[in-house]
Formats: sequence, structure tokens, C-alpha cells
Amino acid sequence: MHIPLPDEVAAITAIGDPTIRNLRITQCYQELSSVLTGRTGLVANWCTFATWASKQAGQSIRREDLLRGIEARLAPGELDELKLVWRIAGNLGVGTLLQQSLQEIIRDTWLVRVVDRISEAVGRGNRKVFEEIGWEFARFVSSCFQDQVFDQQRLDAFCSGLRPGNPPHGQQYLKQAFTNYYNAFFETDPQLRTELQLQANLEIGFHEQTRLQPEIAASLNAVFAVNKRMITEKVIDTLFSPASWLARIRLAYLKITGNTSQLEMALDQLMVRLQVIVREQLTIHLMTLTLPPDERLSLGKDLNKPYPEALMRLSCASLVAMLAEIDPTPDSVLETGAADWASLPERMHFIADLFRCCHLDPALYAPAFTPQQIAAMKAGRLPAGRL
Repeated sequence: MHIPLPDEVAAITAIGDPTIRNLRITQCYQELSSVLTGRTGLVANWCTFATWASKQAGQSIRREDLLRGIEARLAPGELDELKLVWRIAGNLGVGTLLQQSLQEIIRDTWLVRVVDRISEAVGRGNRKVFEEIGWEFARFVSSCFQDQVFDQQRLDAFCSGLRPGNPPHGQQYLKQAFTNYYNAFFETDPQLRTELQLQANLEIGFHEQTRLQPEIAASLNAVFAVNKRMITEKVIDTLFSPASWLARIRLAYLKITGNTSQLEMALDQLMVRLQVIVREQLTIHLMTLTLPPDERLSLGKDLNKPYPEALMRLSCASLVAMLAEIDPTPDSVLETGAADWASLPERMHFIADLFRCCHLDPALYAPAFTPQQIAAMKAGRLPAGRL
């Protein structure tokens, strides 16, 4: 079994290629997960879930099918705003030329930049979390994992490397989480041991999600961050080429008579409508998580999974207290779907129940990649096959 150490985490974090870096992060999470389950048995730790979240993030980082999927759902020809653009362009005598070029302009001038922003934001978040939490897991494994008897001094030495205070700047929740993992190693009551491990997962999840808030918001709002006005400018340049003095004279005349303002206003209305549609599609894409063997979860819908028998009723006071703060529907998966993934409370409600439902799910330990893919990524190459 490969045991990732802090130096390896630092080396992966430093990889410049976001695609290769993401693949290495995903694999490293799975290796860290395997190390911990080697001691705890098949009980999910935070890295177990991080493996599949990072693998999902890789689709956005690689822009995998995202652009094509959005284009397929746009159906701009059915929009009243587009019909208005065609009518005004026809009155200006440029309707045919505009119909030939507008879709390409929207795609290449605006939509590609939106997808690029999403890829960059997801890549930043993927790296940011791994750089901090992956490092701490590797440090924990290298310093505390082999202890056969409880050693308070060793635990204190590990925790001294964590910053006091709450996230996003403090690491108090990480301190609590690794303390609970360590205590679980030596807990003889199987029920309490399981609940301590779940609490540790939730504490790291809360820290992670608080730290990721800027990147999640940037991903979901990428469609509004790219200036839609550039479409109008590109259309005008296409219809009235700067290289043709006759076209520019005609444009000047149309501006003086107020005719181009109608086209510009219609294009602005079209782009506002497209922003809304694309934002909806991006939300669907970003709020999807695939778990093995091939279970696609929509993060906007209630979980349709039961709690394992061992976690139907909870007895650990600190775990119950934490869930009272983050789970507004106690001991139930009702209303777990997050209407707005940019909302930290809604995310944590979903995550709390997801972690609890899947805590003992053996399917989570399926390999994320084939041995050939792992060898390729560790050699710095993009692996072949489905990633």
C-alpha cells in the first residue's frame, strides 16, 4: 500500500497543469483513504468522500462535455428575444449575415470564456483544499497513525501545527477532527468509535466548505462575471467591418438615425436571457456528484438513501450537538436537497446527511482509476480512457 507523505502532497500541489494536478489529487485522496481504512476497517473518512468529489471536479476542470452540453440545451431559436434580434437585423438589411454569425459569436466570444472561468475556479478550489487538508492528513498519517497506545503528547504535538480559531482562517475544526480520528483508534465501544469518525468527517467537511465559499460562488456566478456587452461589440464589428470604409460610413449613418441602438438593446435583452439559461445549466452540472459504481446524485434533490443501522440513532453528545447546528431536519433525509449550492448552510445540510448515509457503504472503495492510468498520471502524462 502506498502511503502519501507531506512532501508528496506538496509536490502534487505544485504541479502546474490543472488536469494532471487534479488527477494526482484524486488518486492521493484515495491512497490516504486506504491508509486510514487499513486501521479502521471500511468506515468512510473524509478522504473517502474527497476522492469522488475531486474526481467529479475533474470533469469541470477538463471542461469535459460542459460546453457541448450547455450549447445543446440553449435552443436559442425558440427565444422571443432572438426573434426580436432577427426582426431588427432584417430591417437593417443585415439579417442573413447576422443569422450566420451570431451563434458562433456567442459561443466563441462569451460562452467559452464562461466555461474557462468555471474550470479555473474549480481548479483553484481543488488545489486549495488539497494543499491544506491533504497535507494535514499526510502529516497525521506520518506522525500519529502507527501509535498502538494512546499518546497525548504525540497528539498535542500534531495539533500544535494547526492554527487556532474558526475557518476560513483558523483550523479549530481540523484540530477537533483529527483528535476524534485519533480517539477513535483506541475507542473500544464500536458505536462510539463509529460516531467519532462520522463527527470527524463532518468537522473537516465544515472547514472545507467554509474555505471553498469564494470558489463555489465564483463557479456558479461565472456566467455573470464575463462581460456580455462584448457580444454586441463583436456583432457590430461583424456586420459593419472596420476594414471596410463603406461599412463604417453606413454604420455611422445608422447610429445618427438611431437604428443601431434598437439592435444593441435587443442583443442586450437576448444576453440577459441567455445568462439565466446558462446559469441554470451550470448549476445542474456543478450540483451533480457521481459515486461508485455509477450513482449520480443531484445535490439539489433530497437524498434517497437510508442511514445505516449503526447510525439510525446517535448517542455521542458532541456529534448530536454538531448536527443540531447544521442539520435542520434531524434524523431524516427530508429537505436535504440544496436549492442554492452557494449557500453554506444548505450545502452542509446535504453533506451532513450524505456522510451519514454513506458512512459504511463498501462501494466507496472502488478504484478511481486503473493501474495503467495511475502509472501515466504519476509519470506526468494524461491517461488514456475514461477519467
